[in-house]
Amino acid sequence: MVFVSPIFIFIFLPFTLLLYILMSFTGRMAPKNLALLLCSLIFYAWGGVRYFILLMISTVANYVFGRLLETENEKSRKLVLIASVIWNIGILFIFKYFNFFADTLLSLLGFAGIDPDVSLPYITLPIGISFFTFQIMSYVIDVYWRKVPVQKSLVNLALYIMLFPQLIAGPIVRYIDVEREINERKADAAMIHDGITRFIVGFSKKILLANSMGYAADTIFGYGKVNTAYAWIGVICYALQIYMDFSSYSDMAIGMGKMLGFRFLENFNYPYISRSVREFWRRWHISLSTWFRDYVYIPLGGSRCGKWKTYRNQIIIFLLTGFWHGASWNFVIWGLYYGVFLVLERAFLGDRLSKLPSIVQHIYTLLIVLVGWVFFRCETLPAAMSYLSSMFSFDFSNFNVMDILRIFDNEFYFMFAVSLIGSCPVVPRLKGLISGNQILMTLSDMLLLLLFFFSVCYMMGADFNPFIYFRF
Repeated sequence: MVFVSPIFIFIFLPFTLLLYILMSFTGRMAPKNLALLLCSLIFYAWGGVRYFILLMISTVANYVFGRLLETENEKSRKLVLIASVIWNIGILFIFKYFNFFADTLLSLLGFAGIDPDVSLPYITLPIGISFFTFQIMSYVIDVYWRKVPVQKSLVNLALYIMLFPQLIAGPIVRYIDVEREINERKADAAMIHDGITRFIVGFSKKILLANSMGYAADTIFGYGKVNTAYAWIGVICYALQIYMDFSSYSDMAIGMGKMLGFRFLENFNYPYISRSVREFWRRWHISLSTWFRDYVYIPLGGSRCGKWKTYRNQIIIFLLTGFWHGASWNFVIWGLYYGVFLVLERAFLGDRLSKLPSIVQHIYTLLIVLVGWVFFRCETLPAAMSYLSSMFSFDFSNFNVMDILRIFDNEFYFMFAVSLIGSCPVVPRLKGLISGNQILMTLSDMLLLLLFFFSVCYMMGADFNPFIYFRF
């Protein structure tokens, strides 16, 4: 079930909110949590019962790991932690990476002239497995580090793991950030208003902007070979699509969280205004970056273990970041690509960049990011290299021009312009200007309702509605 579908907008979400409100009249947290958990189970089971069972088994297993960590025997606690990591990474490996490694091994054997004649099973990727696996691991690790107490209620722990707003595409919510709200929370009128506003903004951003940019990007990338101008237009459209797509989902998740009394941390902070690759990763997919920082980079020694080990740690982190996104060599290259630039910026490039005009720093960062998105968007390395050759071949001939021009109408130009503006921090400044002015705030709410109505109408008539990060 996706957020931008009629069944979610008109049935699931209203039913969930109504049930939650009814349970609130009991004055106790347990009925509210149980109601939210049941709705979240229905939400995830909608995508397939067998993977719903997998999620339930994993939840129970990690509940047991948490309870076992209550012992004071440090050796036993360490063994429990190791067992939990093996369990969670093992599940992720089987369902996301097994086929990749098996295919790679068979290819190497074939290259060596060995034909093992093995037929591999096709393993379907459970929706959101990368997100909920990292959430589960953060809970167990923080309990081991004694940063949070053990959650003794299976219902409460299951709610943390399965809470539907952020279950299948983030942000990655860490237990330490919502522990208090799992056990006690209350949403006042201002918080609910902010949540509804945030949801409408995210919903409209997805329907109107992400889908428009995605259709253009898919058309251009679909040709494989285009001239230089259209190659750049295609990757810019994809850059706008993936930002609008992913940030819109985070907006809707954060908005629904506020309606229910949860304050999820921000996941994006206008990454395309960055002036370095390092800054870009402080603004892009913040929940993933901070997860790797706190649970991998710092335990490896971070930047406190000498220059070369620091470089090594950064390469490891971004190799894992790329691999987290998908079992493909394209994602591995994409992660290493960023790791190399981060090492270069730490070594010497960052100091030199800081002395250049801001516009040059922005152009440098955008070029790095746009080239990186080619590896992310293309399904194979040869396809990525072919597309990059189109971008840098300076070939402005007319092949495929007439077919591509069909997607460039007034609606596209308008959505493209709004997407560019929306990728800059314009909305927060406008919000600051109208804050405190009751007339302007009322007018803003009315415009948001009209935007929501228009977006719903657009959704009902659209046949192009992908969510990029569902496959992770």
